[in-house]
Amino acid sequence: MKGSLGDKVRVQHILDAIREIELYLDGISYEQFLENSEKRFATIKQVEIIGEACNALTSELKSAYPQVPWKPIVGFRNISIH
Repeated sequence: MKGSLGDKVRVQHILDAIREIELYLDGISYEQFLENSEKRFATIKQVEIIGEACNALTSELKSAYPQVPWKPIVGFRNISIH
């Protein structure tokens, strides 16, 4: 059910996932990222969490922030899952 946890909780999930990605990638180069399967997997998992949370946000919240590319975020989540 869309928005059953509430937009506030979903936005917090997004922010938490972004912070996790920042921690994973702090101080490592692109080459190091490519060579480290754990960092790649963990980062992709957090991106999936972001996409899932974005997909569950209400249309009212998404409409309030049209500058956010909601569809591409969810679309990337779908690609990374499948």
